[in-house]
Amino acid sequence: MSVTTSRVKRAFKYRFYPTDAQAAELSRTFGCARKVYNLALAARTEAWVRQERVNYNATSAMLTAWKKTEELAFLNQVSSVPLQQTLRHLQSAFTNFFGKRAKYPRFKSRKKSRKSAEYTTSGFRFRDGELTLAKMTEPLDIVWSRPLPEGARPSTVTVSQDAAGRWFVSLLCDDPSVQPLPATDMAVGIDVGLDHLLTLSTGEKIANPRHERQDRDRLAKAQRNLSRKARGEGANRARARRKVAKIHARIADRRRDLLHKLTTRLVRENQTLVIEDLTVRNMVKNHTLARAISDASWSEFRSMLEYKAAWYGREVIAVDRWFPSSKLCSACGTLTEKMPLHVRTWTCDCGTTHDRDVNAAKNLLAAGLAVTVCGAGVRPQRSSPGGQSATKQKPPRREP
Repeated sequence: MSVTTSRVKRAFKYRFYPTDAQAAELSRTFGCARKVYNLALAARTEAWVRQERVNYNATSAMLTAWKKTEELAFLNQVSSVPLQQTLRHLQSAFTNFFGKRAKYPRFKSRKKSRKSAEYTTSGFRFRDGELTLAKMTEPLDIVWSRPLPEGARPSTVTVSQDAAGRWFVSLLCDDPSVQPLPATDMAVGIDVGLDHLLTLSTGEKIANPRHERQDRDRLAKAQRNLSRKARGEGANRARARRKVAKIHARIADRRRDLLHKLTTRLVRENQTLVIEDLTVRNMVKNHTLARAISDASWSEFRSMLEYKAAWYGREVIAVDRWFPSSKLCSACGTLTEKMPLHVRTWTCDCGTTHDRDVNAAKNLLAAGLAVTVCGAGVRPQRSSPGGQSATKQKPPRREP
C-alpha cells in the first residue's frame, strides 16, 4: 500500500470566551452569512428551474449587488470573508448534489442551523499566539488546551457557537507531527455491538458505557421542563432550551472522547483493521433499537478509524454487510442456517464452542485478509484514501 508523505491538514479546536462586543459582532456575522446563503440558494434554484447555469462567480457578483441595495445594506457591517466562504460552501453543496453524493441543498434556519463563520487568511491575524478576527480590535480569549504544532500558521479559522451557548474556534493547520507509523504485521477484526461496544478478534471485549442512558433521567426532566414553557422568544424558554442542549453536549462530548481514545489505540497497534460495512442509516429505522444504535455511534467510530488510518499509514477494510460472520464457524468453516440474536454462545458440529461476537470478529478478520489477496467482497470506502476499495466510483454528473 502506498503511503502519502505530504503534510496532513489538521483542525485544532478550542473553547473561547468572547467579550460582549465580540459576541455581538459574531452573532451579526452568523446572521449575515445565513442570509447570504439563503439568498444565493434561492437565486440558484430559480435559475435551475429556468434551466440556466449559476455558479460561484455569478453568486459572488450578486452579493456585490445586494450590498448596494437599501434593504441589504446591513451586509456591509460584517467582514466580507465569511460571506464569500458561505457562497463557496453552497457551491460545494451543489457539486455534491450533482455528483449524487448528497441531497439538494436546503435553506438554513435561524433556530436550527449551525451557527458558524469561516475566515480565510485575509480575514484574521494570528501573531504571537493571539488570534484577531476582521472587524475586531481585541484578540479572542482562547483557552489553549493543547499547543499548536511548532511554527504552525492557520490557513482557515472557523468560529462557531453550539446550542448550549459555548463558543469554539477551529484552526486549520499543517501538522508535521502526523507521519506514517512503523509497519507492523498485526491485524485485527472488529465487531461492533450494543451489549459490548467493540469485540476484537483477539477475544477482547470493550464495554458499552451507554452515555445517553446514564443521563436519560436528567435529560427527560429537562425536556419536560422545556415543554411547559410557552413557545416564543421568552427568556425562560431560552434558558430551558440551553439546559437541554447542555445535557446533549455532555453526552456527545463523553462519547466522542471515548471513540477518539479507542480508534487511536487500534490504529497505533494494528496495520490492518477489518470492520463490517453496516448500513446504520437503515438500521436506526428499527424503532426498538434506534436509540441504542445512535448512542453507540457506529458511524462516527468508522469515520474516525478511516481518517486516522489514512494519517498513520494503516489500512481499513470493510467486509460486505451480507457476509455471515456470526453464523460461520471460525474453526471449520461450517455455516449454521439460523442464528437468532438471543443466542450469544453456540457449539459447532466440530465441537468448538463459540462466543457469538468473538467468532464474528475472527471471521471478519479472515475475510478481510482474504480481500487483501483477491479483492473480493468489500464495499468501497467512504472517501477514505487509507481504505480498501473494490469498485470504482462513477464520475460526478456535470451541473446543467
